[in-house]
Amino acid sequence: MYAVIRAGGKQYKVAPGDVIRVEKVNGADGNGQVKFSDVLAVSGEAGRVGRPEGEALVTGEVVEQGRGAKVLVFHYKKKKQYKKLRGHRQDFSAVRITEIAFGGQSFKAPDLPKKEKKVKKAVEAHEEAHTAAQASGLKPAKKKAAKKAPAKKSASKKK
Repeated sequence: MYAVIRAGGKQYKVAPGDVIRVEKVNGADGNGQVKFSDVLAVSGEAGRVGRPEGEALVTGEVVEQGRGAKVLVFHYKKKKQYKKLRGHRQDFSAVRITEIAFGGQSFKAPDLPKKEKKVKKAVEAHEEAHTAAQASGLKPAKKKAAKKAPAKKSASKKK
């Protein structure tokens, strides 16, 4: 099951669960949901592909927003001493397609498992290293002070 949508002047072939990078989406509501109502084609049952009859809707959620790689634009005219260099970074939104609905049918993407973040504070990490060193009978390593080279005396200039 897939659909062809138009977003930001470009066409994308999407399926439930796909992540696509589109032009920056400003119309995302509070929970990051985006609806693409400009659906050009939908694959139906038995491998049929065609224009959707009636209302077709592709729904997605914004996963990330950022800026793409820099593109350098260089203008040059020979023998005229004319050079101009400009850079451009395009804004994008990464959208995960969650649902394709048309003709009373709805195809949804499977839910992603939630990731648990492991956060270790610096104090806890230091205490763990200290207790591990004590258990093994080793002393924790001390930081060595870096030796500074003696400063050289400047020689006086003779005339």
